[in-house]
This record gives sequence, structure tokens and C-alpha cells, in this order.
Amino acid sequence: MAETGSICQTGCVARINPLILFTVVDLGPDAPPVTLSVTSDLHVGGVILKLVEKTQIKRDWSDHALWWEQKQKWLLRTAWTLEKYEIHADARLLFIPQHKPLRLGLPNGITLRLLASFSSPVFQTVMGICRMLNIRHPEELSLLRPVEEKKKKKDKDSAEEIYDLTEVPLSSASRPCLYNGMPAHFADSPQMEAIYKMLSITQPPPAPEVIAKQYRPASVVDKAHINGRWLDSSRCLMQQGIQENDRVWLRFKYFAFYDIEPKYDVVRLAQLYEQARWAILLEDIDCTEEEMMLFGALQYHISKVSQSEPQLMSTSAAMDDLDSALQSLEVKLEGESSSASEITNQQLSNVTVCFRPKRLTLKGYKQYWFKFQDTSISYFKSKEESIGEPIQQINLKGCEVAPDVNVTASKFLIRLLIPAPEGMNEVYLRCENEQQYAQWMAGCRLASKGKSLADNSFQSEIQSIRSFLAMQKTNAGSHGNAHAADESINTHSLVSPRYHKKYKAKQLTPRILDAYQNVAQLSLTDAVMRFLQIWQALPDFGLSYVVVRFKGSRKDEVLGIAPNRLIRIDLGVGDVVKTWRYNNMKQWNVNWDIRQVNTRRKQRSLSEFVCVTADCKIVHEFIGGYIFMSTRSREKSDTLNEELFHKLTGGHEAL
Repeated sequence: MAETGSICQTGCVARINPLILFTVVDLGPDAPPVTLSVTSDLHVGGVILKLVEKTQIKRDWSDHALWWEQKQKWLLRTAWTLEKYEIHADARLLFIPQHKPLRLGLPNGITLRLLASFSSPVFQTVMGICRMLNIRHPEELSLLRPVEEKKKKKDKDSAEEIYDLTEVPLSSASRPCLYNGMPAHFADSPQMEAIYKMLSITQPPPAPEVIAKQYRPASVVDKAHINGRWLDSSRCLMQQGIQENDRVWLRFKYFAFYDIEPKYDVVRLAQLYEQARWAILLEDIDCTEEEMMLFGALQYHISKVSQSEPQLMSTSAAMDDLDSALQSLEVKLEGESSSASEITNQQLSNVTVCFRPKRLTLKGYKQYWFKFQDTSISYFKSKEESIGEPIQQINLKGCEVAPDVNVTASKFLIRLLIPAPEGMNEVYLRCENEQQYAQWMAGCRLASKGKSLADNSFQSEIQSIRSFLAMQKTNAGSHGNAHAADESINTHSLVSPRYHKKYKAKQLTPRILDAYQNVAQLSLTDAVMRFLQIWQALPDFGLSYVVVRFKGSRKDEVLGIAPNRLIRIDLGVGDVVKTWRYNNMKQWNVNWDIRQVNTRRKQRSLSEFVCVTADCKIVHEFIGGYIFMSTRSREKSDTLNEELFHKLTGGHEAL
């Protein structure tokens, strides 16, 4: 049918689109499409009004909007005309709700069914979900498509238990109104309170057969494929093929956790612990055997204590004022950051050994006399020569510090990544004993933050490191009584499947109980926090992998994305080839036509690569997201700069 014209009141010629088909989903799947004859200068709000009048159904249509099926686009600007949206007679428009049910898988394995926005960018959708669940700092989380699980025939009849929250009213408030420490909508009924309790407490250790059924990445390439499943934060769920009642996962995406306060982060801490625990159990992050035993002991203790302490931290009505809590936090932080200015000449001097690993070379340890002063390490050939010029002085400000410790084997290594013009230089320091390691590790951590040994937090840092080492010590002969009292411990629920094959349960039990003696006095909250601290101290913590092809290379390599740097990793041998810190990157660009990422330092290119296992938008969003995380400050912790987040992560689709 040809288009005709008519004279509007202003004298202009308006084209008529005689056949625009509207499908009103609420009328049912068998209802015929509604046809409207409208002019091209009619705005979207007028179209919706005509459509509602033609349905002759009296109800609340305020959440409904038009979805352009062919263009995969929402028509949310109701003041825009059809002509401005370039809508013609062949358009097929759906009149559907903007909020629809979504099945949400949480880190602790619980599945919720709740209303989520299908028309807002995923970033805002996650904010709404976190607001409903009382999770602060939603910018650290995102949604990803679940890994497809192969179901056996006998598993088809076992229906998954889903907890329904679709009746919870949607709120635009920045913080939910709390009642007895929980959002008011969870206090409406005993059933809702039970759901909130499941969100805010740790789950018991999973059965070994449950662990065995979970997807477990066998290589760094498998880990890279998982990161290709993150949803685009700049686009809505409908634009990414997510439909009503589809299943997605809510996970912590950016490993830069800010302002964790147990009193107000009950759900956040519980879910973070669960994600960390599954990362350990499924070997998504590597750890030593001693660390695995300690993780197992902490899980056992947390499960045991949680039976007597129902919540991580109960909140009283008198302490629900977040401002007063932030003030106490500020006082605490000011006390930690103050330094004793009268101590100016404190230094460490020890015979230590230095190892600089280089790619494809074998280089042994070499002994030097080291001197640690202010924020720098100087080393000399001998103690006698330490009064002269050093062989080299290494400034540790801005460096990365990671432990490499095995207490049982008396291995005390400190791994340093030192900023350099071409990336990062890797240096290992080996200490002779636990006391020397604690002092040097504390000094390196302070120096990386620009603090000297004279800082009054130096001794507390040493004590923290020594208490961490004490947890890994075995207590010979102390587990006999504990073993007799804890015959029911299922050790294969506390360690990864690798150790199921390597050791029998009766071999693991005494080792886990040995480690348990060192953590048995911790409260539930302290145990969870200690678990997270040890997790964050692992060398590979916070690394998200993507397989890429660098410009000029003929083989695939791995790009590790960390909270403060990019790491180029040789896929064949696993060696770190080069590291680029974000604060050395002046800009990063994406050529959206050829899907190539380019990072630059001033006028010189640092790297150019195309992504193999993920869209380049995912890498772009990771980099921009971590830079956004670094801009957060305590003064602004209660407000989220959405515009800046989209500016840094959105690319050519930035809002």
C-alpha cells in the first residue's frame, strides 16, 4: 500500500504510515496484532496513547514501552516522532513491559526469580538488582551468561528450587530502607525473611559429587572462554538476546573491592566469600597445597561457627545510620595512615638473595647484601661495601608485592613487579627465615604505597603477616583429640577435586585439622574476612584472561587483565612476557571496524591486539572499569558516577 500525505495544523505535509503492526503481549499469544494508522510527525507518547485506547483495557500501562523488533531497539524517548526514529510502514513494534522476570543465579548457588529492567543498560539493571538484595557498590558486579551444563537423563526430573521475589516492589532509592538490619521488603513475611537469611549466611560445604559435576576450567584458555560470556554493560538485556525467565549469573567482575564494612555488607560479604570459595574448589585460581589445607580449615570453621552464629554480623537499629559508620571509618583510617615523623633513620639490612627470572633462561640465585631504607631497596656485593655506592637501587613505590611462601618447606619468597618504562620488571627476594620474611614483606607492602619503615603501621603489618604464617604451621600431635571428636568431617568437600584423587579422606583429615587449630578461635566474621584476605594474597588473584593475537605475531597469546595492569602471557610456557600498568597508559583505543585494541603511552604504542575468545568490547570494558574503580574515594562513596563509568567503558556506544 502506497504512502499518502495530509496537511497538518502547522501547514506541513505529514506522511502517513497506514500499516504499522503492534503486538500487545499482554493480550495473549493468539491475539491478532493491533493496526494503527498514524502520521510520521506523531510522537511516541501519542502512539502509545492511541494504542492503549484501542485495546480498551483499563489497567496500569506505565511500565510498558515500544520495542522495535527489526532494529532491536527500545523507543523510550516518548517526545521523539516516528520520523525521527525512522520508523516506516513495515515496522513491527511490540508493546511490552520494561521489567520482566529473570532467573538470577547467585555465587552461593541459590537461584532467585525477580523483576529486572530489560530496557535499561545492564549497568543500571545490576544496580537495581543489588538495591533489592541490599548489596553495596554494585559497580563491582555484572551479569554473565551461564556455562551450559550437560544434564544426564536421570537429572531431568530433578527440578531446580527457585525463590520468587517478583512481588517485591521496584524502588529507585539509592539505599533500601532497613528494618532490623534487612530491607523492609524482606521483613513482610517469614518466607521472605528466610530468603534474606539464605542470601546473608554462608552455605555448608558442598558434597564432593556436587563439586565434581561443576564446570572446571582445565587450562588458562578455558578460563579465557568464561570471560567471553560477560554481558555488555552499555546495552540492555533485550539487545543481547536475553528473554523473559532466562537464566543469568550475578558475579563480582571487578576484583577491586571498596569500603567493605561487615556491619552493612552482610549479603555482599556472604556472596563474595562464596565466589572466592568456588574459585578455590574449582581451581579457577592456583594455590599451593598448604594454602589449600588452610582454605579447607577455614571453610570447616566457618561452616561450624555459622550454625551458632546465624548471621555474619547482626545490625542494630541504632547503628543503621550509615553516616555515623563512615565517620568512625574515617577516624580509623586516619589513625592507620598517620606516621611518626620523629623516626627518620629506621632501616633493614640483611644478607638476602635476589633472583631475576628472565624468559627462556635459567638463572640461579645470587647472594647480595641488601639495605631497605625509606621506600627503596639498595643492594651491594657485601656488607663491607654497603657504605659506598650500591650496585642498584630499586624504588618500590607503585610496585606489586606478592607472597610465595611454603612454611613447611621453609620457603619464604617475595615477588616484586617493579614499574619500568617498557612495562614491569620481575624480581624475587628470598628470605632466610620467618622473622626476616615478615619484616621485609611488611616493608615492601608499605613502600609500594609510598610509606616508609617509620610509618606507625609497620609493626602491625609485621604482626598481621606473622599471624598469617602461623595459620599454615602444622601442630604435630595436636590433632589426635580433634580427629576423634570430628570423625564426621568430609574433607573432600573442603578441597578441590585434584586432592580427591591424590589423597584419601583419612589422609586429608589430620592435615586440615592441624590447620584448623590455628583458626579455631576466630569469630565467623573474622574467619570470612581472613579467607578473603588469603584469597586476595594469591599471586594470580584478580586476573581475568582473554586469548588475543598481538600485532606481528603468528600465534595466540593470553592477555591477563588485573585491577591495575595488563599482562602479556606466553600461551605455550605460561611465562609473563610484558606488563603494562594503567597509570603508564595515556590512552587506549579500539578500532571497532577490525575489532583491534591499541594501548598507548604518550605518542608511542604499547601494544596492539585483536581478541580471539571474547569481543574486544569486553576487554575495553575491563580496562575502563578498573580505571573507574580507582577513581572512587571515601567522600564520594555514597554516590555512583554513572556517566563516568559509561564514558570509560562504553566506547562508541557510550551513553
